[in-house]
Amino acid sequence: NIQGEMPERNDSTVTEFILSWLTDQPELKLPLFPLFLGIYLLTVLGNLGMIILILLSSHLHTPMYFFLSSLSFIDLCYSTVITPKMLVNFVTMKNVISYPECMTQLYFFLAFVISECHMLAAMAYDRYVAICNPLLYNVTMSYQVCSWMIGWVYGVGIVGASIHTFCMLRVDFCKANTINHYFCDLFPLMELACSNTFINEVFLLYLSAFNILVPTLAILGSYIFIIASILRIKSTEGRFKAFSTCSSHFSAVAVFFGSLAFVYLQPFSVRSKDKGKVSSVFYTTVVPMLNPMIYSLRNRDVKLALNKLFHKMKFHVSSSGRMDAVNVSLVTEFILVGLTDQPELQIPLFFLFLAMYLVTSLGNLCLIILTVLNSHLHTPMYFFLFNLSFVDICYCSVFTPQMLMNFILMKNSISYTECMTQVYFFCFFVVSECYVLTSMAYDRYMAICNPLLYNSVMSPKLCLNLMFGSYFIAFSSAVAHTACMLRLTFCNANTINHYFCDIPPLLQLSCTSTYVNEVVIFVVAGINLVVPTSTLFISYASILSSILRITSSEGRSKAFSTCSSHIIAIFLFFGSCALSYFKPSSAGSLNEGKISSVFYTHVVPMLNPLIYSFRNKDIKVALRKTLSSINI
Repeated sequence: NIQGEMPERNDSTVTEFILSWLTDQPELKLPLFPLFLGIYLLTVLGNLGMIILILLSSHLHTPMYFFLSSLSFIDLCYSTVITPKMLVNFVTMKNVISYPECMTQLYFFLAFVISECHMLAAMAYDRYVAICNPLLYNVTMSYQVCSWMIGWVYGVGIVGASIHTFCMLRVDFCKANTINHYFCDLFPLMELACSNTFINEVFLLYLSAFNILVPTLAILGSYIFIIASILRIKSTEGRFKAFSTCSSHFSAVAVFFGSLAFVYLQPFSVRSKDKGKVSSVFYTTVVPMLNPMIYSLRNRDVKLALNKLFHKMKFHVSSSGRMDAVNVSLVTEFILVGLTDQPELQIPLFFLFLAMYLVTSLGNLCLIILTVLNSHLHTPMYFFLFNLSFVDICYCSVFTPQMLMNFILMKNSISYTECMTQVYFFCFFVVSECYVLTSMAYDRYMAICNPLLYNSVMSPKLCLNLMFGSYFIAFSSAVAHTACMLRLTFCNANTINHYFCDIPPLLQLSCTSTYVNEVVIFVVAGINLVVPTSTLFISYASILSSILRITSSEGRSKAFSTCSSHIIAIFLFFGSCALSYFKPSSAGSLNEGKISSVFYTHVVPMLNPLIYSFRNKDIKVALRKTLSSINI
């Protein structure tokens, strides 16, 4: 390489792939289409029905069914990642999938499949504790333990998928672009590579071994102890019933892990392509369809919940059109405790947060004005910065004025309507922030890693679509949280131990079940933290990889300095959000939640203009131009 020139990276001449059919025999395509369509519909209806049934039935709000609802969610997701595209393949002449779509499918497929492996292990452990240690079950399988186990399951899935996808992104594809599979899987893609895939094969072998063998051993160990306990049951009928249930579970696990092991634990040189496709059908389509029946629909509790639900539906239909009174809340206003109850700290904190709010407002407002007034800042990067500044001003303004009033007023009341409105707008702008930050990271990834394609990829249309997607997801999430909050009843307690109407403190005041709310928080907050975080991780990993190839030490130092600032801001925002929302409402101290909230509600909006913009040469030039034009 010429000194000072960045080496080429993954300059792939392939921009799209062609997916093969499941079979090359044309006469089988028409019968296979309705077969797999039927399997997919059963998968969706079975798993979606299971999730809804568990949410609506209070007697199913136990660890066992918490894991089952998560398993159903994973099955629904990873089946949806693959099957619709597969069905299209049966009815179209040319089955084209673009390079970005292929990598996206690969990432989400791996994330959900790896999560499924560890979810099955978590379920086996839950049954082990229930059968072998029934007296310690409630203590051992507490809500906090279940939440941490679910967090581990999704965390391992995301890390594994990120590593595999990152390794695939570094591979070059030259001329061959026909994937001998019905979806973008690792082995068929590596067969098309025109660069060395040794690193990919090593990671594939080790990670596949870890994600298959560790859960398998955990499941095997759990079932050995379960069977040992069953053998001590004196009743022959009881033993037969227990063995029957275990054998069903074990059959599903054997089909899932057996087909996975057959595909991923073979050496690359001896594997059969067609056998790999056939075995993939089991863990991508058959197992997600069977799981609701094996784990749930044969269960007496589920049948009872189903009968109750149908009975309720019949009762409402047969009633004389009279609407029952719902959610008649006795509380008309709430009292906000504030950040601290120590009187001597109220005045100093008032001036501190007033100064932070003024800096936040002025910094972000100046950035918006500069971006609008200076034509050389009309680029994708500053378009995203413009939106970030707008979001920061808005969501900081949702609660800071109320918080400042709390420091100087004796009684800090907020009406029920105002509180719900604050919940809605706060959720909307915070979720928007997550995805705007993600869009910015993707923009920087394209600018640094694919500079020649930057202008064509980051077109105005794509930028607008990214922002529309960010605000739409935020709108949907805010509506989901607020609708769940409106269904709660608040009876006597009305003191919110927070400085604004946040979801966890409000849940503690409810005199009705908050299980549905907590599940929605865990799922929605999980998606809105995990998806952006994993995207940010992949983007910055690629950026750092490119930076390391810069020959100039000064250039590397400058680039690392900028990236470290960005990563610190992102870590503060997502870390404090995760600390607030990734634990049950009953766990931990509310004061810790208030302190962590300060970071993503005050500190990050104040730092963003400094980190992302005011250290930027273009912004300084724009500021000088604007000031000089004012002087003239």
